[in-house]
Amino acid sequence: MKENFDFLMPSVNFFGKGVIKKIGDRAKMLNMSKPLIVTDKFLRGMDNGPVAQTLASLDEAGVSYAIYDGVEPNPKIRNIKEAKQVYLDNGCDSIITIGGGSSHDAGKGTGILLTNGDDITALAGIETLENPLPPLMAVNTTAGTASELTRHCVITNEETKLKFVVVSWRNVPLVSFNDPMLELDVPKGLTAATGMDTFVQAIEPYVSTNRNELTDGQCIQAIRLVEDSLREVVANGHNVEARTKMVEAEMLGGMAFNNADLGYVHAMAHQLGGQYDAPHGVCCAMLLPIVEKYNIQACPERFAELAEIMGENTDGLSTRDAADLAIKAMRQMCDDVNIPRSIKSIGAKPEDFELMAENALKDGNAFSNPRKGTKEEIVALFQEAYDAE
Repeated sequence: MKENFDFLMPSVNFFGKGVIKKIGDRAKMLNMSKPLIVTDKFLRGMDNGPVAQTLASLDEAGVSYAIYDGVEPNPKIRNIKEAKQVYLDNGCDSIITIGGGSSHDAGKGTGILLTNGDDITALAGIETLENPLPPLMAVNTTAGTASELTRHCVITNEETKLKFVVVSWRNVPLVSFNDPMLELDVPKGLTAATGMDTFVQAIEPYVSTNRNELTDGQCIQAIRLVEDSLREVVANGHNVEARTKMVEAEMLGGMAFNNADLGYVHAMAHQLGGQYDAPHGVCCAMLLPIVEKYNIQACPERFAELAEIMGENTDGLSTRDAADLAIKAMRQMCDDVNIPRSIKSIGAKPEDFELMAENALKDGNAFSNPRKGTKEEIVALFQEAYDAE
């Protein structure tokens, strides 16, 4: 556990029903004269959806804008290059992202290209950015990645199929908006995938080598909220109370990992996402019980605590036996929200595992994992996830 640490989050976070209406006034307060809206075609096409409500607020405030709606899942370098061109062609001076992690990452990536050079791959790593991004606000529409809060920008190189991370305090949006009413119509599958990402992002910081007392408290509350609400919100997406709890969990988990970092689950999931263009939350969920079982020997007492946090009865059990119950609870959550067990379901191929293992160990999330693995051990974890039934 770190004794000396910094703590990063956006300076302003709007949370609750209807906060989307505040975005126009906040844009004016930040002197945004013409922001670039970064989003995807699905959200832009929704009647009275998140994009429409954002634009209505900007119109009411008299703020003009341009729109880039070409964001893809696992946003690619081509997406941020296209968005940069729209920004320049329209004389924009700021960025507003609308969506889940893909839109937020694409907006951050666009900002990086605008102020830190055209080769974003050369900036992969931690605190590589020398210049500030254009003013950035983030409107969130899923309880998942927490990219609206964090310093992480995750981009896929479509040529090499490598998913890489640019981690910098300069990536943290100035303002975030989390309005649970924007999430009521998110489909079951996406709700489950993003919700599992929230779950993982609360668990990994709890066992991270960079954890601290503040992040521990955030992780504990986030895990409890997910346990209390994810199954319900997958079953009934219009349960506003459950949606609200998941947004709270997402924000808490995001604050935690923004400061305590993650681990091998995310480092390996990035390889699956880059190689097979697979949904990030699903990748994380399939790896979670396997990677954390591997991690137990590094800090069994932390996993015993996780078991209790997740509602398991550990009375009379040894620390190791209690720790094993945490893995059981993780697997049960995955099964309950219909996450596939095997990475075969996303097209994974064993012949790719060696290269993916090499890249996972270079991923920015790998360095805070509680157990330090070899390439051969990471290959074995991918294989175990492939053979899972």
